[in-house]
Amino acid sequence: MLKSCREAPPTFSHQEGDDPTSAPGDDPPKGDFPLQKKSPKLCGSNYPLSIAFIVVNEFCERFSYYGMRAVLTLYFLSFFHWDENLSTAVYHAFSALCYFTPVIGAIMADSWLGKYKTIIYLSIVYVVGHLIKSVGAIPSLGNQAVHVVLSMVGLFLIALGTGGIKPCVSAFGGDQFEEEHTSERSKFFSIFYLSINAGSLISTFVTPVLRGDVKCFGEDCYALAFGVPAALMVLALVVFIAGSGLYRKTPPQGNVLLEVCKCIGFAIKNRLKNRSPEIPKRDHWLDWASEKYSKQLIGEVKMVTRVLFLFIPLPMFWALFDQQGSRWTLQATKMNADFGIYVLQPDQMQFLNPLLILVFIPIFDFGLYPLINMCKLNFTPIRKMATGMILAGLAFGLAAIIEVKINETDMPRLVPKESLIRVLNLAKNPVQVTVQDKDLFQQPVESFQNPAEYSKLILNGEQESLHFTLQHQGLTLAFNYTMKEKSVYSLIVFEAEGSLSSHLITDLEAKPENGLAAVRFINALSQDVNLTINSKSFIAVQKNYSASEYSLLERDIYNNGKCITETGEFPLELGLLDFGASYTVVITNISGGAVETWKSEDIKANNVHMAWQLPQYLLISAGEVMFSITGLAFSYSQSPASMKSVLQAGWLLTVAVGNTFVLIVAEAAPMAQWAEFVLFTVLLFAVCIIFSIMGYFYVSVDPEDLEEKEEKKETSSRGNMIGLVTQKTKL
Repeated sequence: MLKSCREAPPTFSHQEGDDPTSAPGDDPPKGDFPLQKKSPKLCGSNYPLSIAFIVVNEFCERFSYYGMRAVLTLYFLSFFHWDENLSTAVYHAFSALCYFTPVIGAIMADSWLGKYKTIIYLSIVYVVGHLIKSVGAIPSLGNQAVHVVLSMVGLFLIALGTGGIKPCVSAFGGDQFEEEHTSERSKFFSIFYLSINAGSLISTFVTPVLRGDVKCFGEDCYALAFGVPAALMVLALVVFIAGSGLYRKTPPQGNVLLEVCKCIGFAIKNRLKNRSPEIPKRDHWLDWASEKYSKQLIGEVKMVTRVLFLFIPLPMFWALFDQQGSRWTLQATKMNADFGIYVLQPDQMQFLNPLLILVFIPIFDFGLYPLINMCKLNFTPIRKMATGMILAGLAFGLAAIIEVKINETDMPRLVPKESLIRVLNLAKNPVQVTVQDKDLFQQPVESFQNPAEYSKLILNGEQESLHFTLQHQGLTLAFNYTMKEKSVYSLIVFEAEGSLSSHLITDLEAKPENGLAAVRFINALSQDVNLTINSKSFIAVQKNYSASEYSLLERDIYNNGKCITETGEFPLELGLLDFGASYTVVITNISGGAVETWKSEDIKANNVHMAWQLPQYLLISAGEVMFSITGLAFSYSQSPASMKSVLQAGWLLTVAVGNTFVLIVAEAAPMAQWAEFVLFTVLLFAVCIIFSIMGYFYVSVDPEDLEEKEEKKETSSRGNMIGLVTQKTKL
C-alpha cells in the first residue's frame, strides 16, 4: 500500500491568513494560546528536535495499525469461524470506517481542540481499542458472543483513533518548522513517509509470524498478534507525550472543509428557492452562493468541484486494491507456501506491497518516466492514472486464473440430492462393489489400491437407503447404508473373522482451512491403540477397523510419533502432511518393533505455489504508484492552496467508498471466487474507459490564473437582481 500517498494527509484547515468567506460576524478562535517558541535543533541543524518524537510516533502507530489489520481476515475466519464472505465484508467495513473518520478528526483539530490535543485524545481512544481487541482474542475469556462484541467494539475505537489522527500528525510535524526552513520541511515529509512504509513493511511480516508460529491456548496466538501492535500503540502515545515540551502548537483556525460544504449547500438551497423564470440565470450554479460567500471562496470551490468530479470513478480502483488483505489473503491460504528455506504464512504475502512500493518509486521517478519523456510521448497525469487502473485490473485477471487452478484440487461442490462416495479395500484380494440402481464402480477395487476420484451419487431425496453388494473370492455379501445429501463417504471393506465386512464413514466435505492438513486413523489391529503424532496431538482408536475423527495439523513432516498398544510402545512415521490435504492412515500391522501403516490422500494437497501471487502483487503495486502518486499530485496542482485539504478529504473518501463497494458485493452477490475476480476486473476496465473519457474533456488550469480571471470578471450587482429570495419566503 502506498502509505506516502493516502496514509498521512495534511490537515483539513485554513492556512494562516486565509479568509475564504469574508462574512461579517466571524468570531476569532476562542481561548488563550501561548506564543510560538523555537524548538531546540537536532545536532546544530535546522531540524527541530521535536520531529524525532513525531517520526518515532508515526512508525509505531503504523506498525500498530498494519500489524493488526494483516491478521484480521484470518482472525474472523479461524477464531470466529465465519465464512469467507462475512469475513471479507467485516474487514472492508472496518477499512471503510478508517477512511471516513479522518473528516471527524480534522474537524476536531481545526475547529475545537487543535492538532496536539486531538492527537493525544484520539490516541488514547486508539490504545483502548487495541487493548479491548487483544482481550477479545483470548479464547478462555467468555463465549463467542463475548469475543465478537469485544472485537467489534475494539475495531470501532481503532477506526476512530487511526482515522481521527490521520489528518493531524503529518501536518503537526510540518508546523514544527519555521517558515524559512521550507527545504528541511520537505525532507521531513520524506522521512515521515519512509517511517510509515517501514512500519507497514515490518509489521505485515512480523505479526503473521506471531499469529501462526507461536501457539497459545492450544491454537494460533491471535491474542499475541493483536497484543504486540497494542504495545506499539502505547509506545507511540508515550513517545508523543514525551516531546510535549518541545512542540510548537498552533491554535484552531477554522475548518475549510466545513466552509466548502456550507457554501455548496447554500448555493443549492438558494437556487431551489429561486426557480422563477423572472430571475436572471447565472453562469455557474455555485454563483447562487454569492449572497453569503465571497467571490474568492466561490471561485476556489468551483476549481475544487471540477477535480472532485474526476474523483467519481476512482473508488473502483481502491475496491480492488484493498482486497490484498482479504480475498488475496484467503487465496493464499489455499496455496503451497513452502519456499524451501522458509514456509511463509498466507497473511505474510501482504508485506510485498510496501516492499515493492519502496522499490518502484525510484524506478518510476528516475527511470521509467524520464525514458517516456525522452521518447516524446505525452504521458499526461490522466493517462498515468488510467494505466494504473489497467494494471490493477490485469492483477485481478491473474488472480482469477490462479483461482481456477486452485479449484482443480478442491472437492466438488454438492447440490441438493447429491453425495460422494469412494471405496477403500483393506482386504487381501480385489473386491467388486455394486450399488443397486446406480451405475458405479465398474472395475474391481484392488487390495490397498489408492482410491480414485470420488463417485457422485444421485439420491431420491434428502437421504436414501442404498443396497450395496460386495463380491469377493466367489462370495457375495449385501449391506444397506443410509446416505444423506451433500455428504461425502468412504466405504471401508475389510476381512473380519474369515468373512468380508464393511463400514461407511463420513469424510471431509471441503479442504481444511488455512492451509492445515487433516488426518484420521483406521485401526486394523485386534487391540486398541493410543497415538501420539506430536507433543500436543493424542488420539485413541478402538480395534477392529474403527476410525478416528479428523485431526487438524500444521503442514510438516511427522516421523516422531508413537503408537502405544497393550504389548508396548512403537515408533510411528507419517511422513509429510501437506498444505490443504486430507489423509486416511491405516494401521495394518506391528512387525519388527515398528508400526506398519498405509496412507491414502483423500483430498489433494495445495499444488499451486504461493509464488504465483507475485505477478499480481507486482502489477497492483506498479498500478498504485502510477495511480495514487499521480492522482494526488495532479489534483493538488489543479486547486488553490487553501483548498488542497478539501481534495485530500475527497481522496480519502474514495478509499472509503471503494471498501464499501467490496463489502456490498461480498454479502449481496456471493459467487465463485474466480467469477468475483473477473467481475472486479471488468468493472475496473469499464470505469477506466469512463475516467479516460472524462479526462479527455478535462482542461487543465493554473489555479493562480483562474483566480485572477475571477477577480476581473464583472458580476451583476445585487441591486439589479429581480425578486431574489434568500430567506424562507414565497416568491
